[in-house]
Amino acid sequence: MRAGACVEASATVRASRVGRGVRSSSRGSGPARACPRDRRVLVPELAHLAADQDDALGPQREKELAEAMRILGVTDHRFLGGAGRFRDSGMKWDENGNATAADDIHENAFWHADLLEASNLLVEIIREVRPQVLVTYDEFGNYGHPDHVQAHRVATYAAALAAGSSYRRDLGEAWDIPKIYWAAMSASALRQGIKEVREAGDLSFMEGMDPDNLPPFAFEDEDIDAVVDGTPWVDAKLDSMRAHATQIAVDGPFFALSNDVAQRAWGREFYRLVKGVAVKPEGSAFEDDLFAGTE
Repeated sequence: MRAGACVEASATVRASRVGRGVRSSSRGSGPARACPRDRRVLVPELAHLAADQDDALGPQREKELAEAMRILGVTDHRFLGGAGRFRDSGMKWDENGNATAADDIHENAFWHADLLEASNLLVEIIREVRPQVLVTYDEFGNYGHPDHVQAHRVATYAAALAAGSSYRRDLGEAWDIPKIYWAAMSASALRQGIKEVREAGDLSFMEGMDPDNLPPFAFEDEDIDAVVDGTPWVDAKLDSMRAHATQIAVDGPFFALSNDVAQRAWGREFYRLVKGVAVKPEGSAFEDDLFAGTE
């Protein structure tokens, strides 16, 4: 396991709150390998915690996140501005099938956060941790959840502000992050996964998605810079996802994948390098170590 400092700026949506934290689904093998690395699903016995009832999802999801981080071996995870500062913005699908903010968005939703105010909160963390690598969502926010998009904006702005030697000295000594990555969805891997699962008989998997006409948030290989093999940590990654009982149905289709398909689906993580120099192994088209070249 490599030593190094990494900040991953994610909209955890782990509570009825959002924080700068860690997510397990697309990049959970990363922390088990090198550095700290949504859909709303509510199990019946926890339904009373929902915002329209007891409004107590926050503490529950903080516990879930802590357990997921324990499973992955992450020792430092934080909520932007502290737990409860921002809330989940919710999401709906518009008439074109695109993700957008929910109609009943809360006034403290992360989507409503002032960009500079939220970025300054992350600037302070960046200057404290002084990471070699920053990982966040891409410009699409993965599949488009408003909080993912906002996390991308905040992380991108905060990284630029943190590097300014004359900017807000009260937030710590300036730090210019050497490498910044945006997590990517691989079009080739998505096509292959859909093909294999459907050939195995599950015609409902990714129903409505045409493998030959994928949405713009799926990137072809020429636009992907790094592919990290997290196969040895797939079991830990899946266990960390199961810890999020109020968000993920453990009997859902992703957990029902056959072992070989699951290893391929969850074992590789894809990234676009947006700052820094790619350091690829000889003969490889992709980096395999996000920290390469930062020593």
